Amino acid sequence: MENKNIGWFLLAVSILIMIFTFFYSNALDDAVRTSCFLQHGDVESCEMFDSVTKQTYFALAIAGVLLIVSLFLIFSKPDEKIIVKKIREKKVEKKVDLSSFRPEEKQVYNLIKENNAIFQADLIEKTEFSKARMTRIVDKLEGAGLVERKRRGMTNVVVLKED
Repeated sequence: MENKNIGWFLLAVSILIMIFTFFYSNALDDAVRTSCFLQHGDVESCEMFDSVTKQTYFALAIAGVLLIVSLFLIFSKPDEKIIVKKIREKKVEKKVDLSSFRPEEKQVYNLIKENNAIFQADLIEKTEFSKARMTRIVDKLEGAGLVERKRRGMTNVVVLKED
């Protein structure tokens, strides 16, 4: 539940308490006046009259505190929700001149480009090239600055090089 809603609820409750206090206090005052007048003849010297006044002020003080709290809740700023959105930049695909490469080098580069990252063993499996041949091809692509090798255990992961 929001603070504002709680504030409005407390405001209504405090106003109701004040209204009931006034009605109850007036009814009690009338009853005490008649009782004290019959017993003492003077209302001002009766202790019950002072007791009713103290109880009325106490109830109004409680309602006043509720009223202040409710106004604070109504007019206080709610906590701001911070929404963080990551804006993904569209990667501008760089044009790579593969005209100086042999067909098998182009094939390996395209496989790496499709997967973004691929194990060197998977490249060997997909192209059916030997390990030595794949190493030479990846070396040439790495030397041209198109890919880079990252060591993972006993094998390498070949990834596209980011600028």
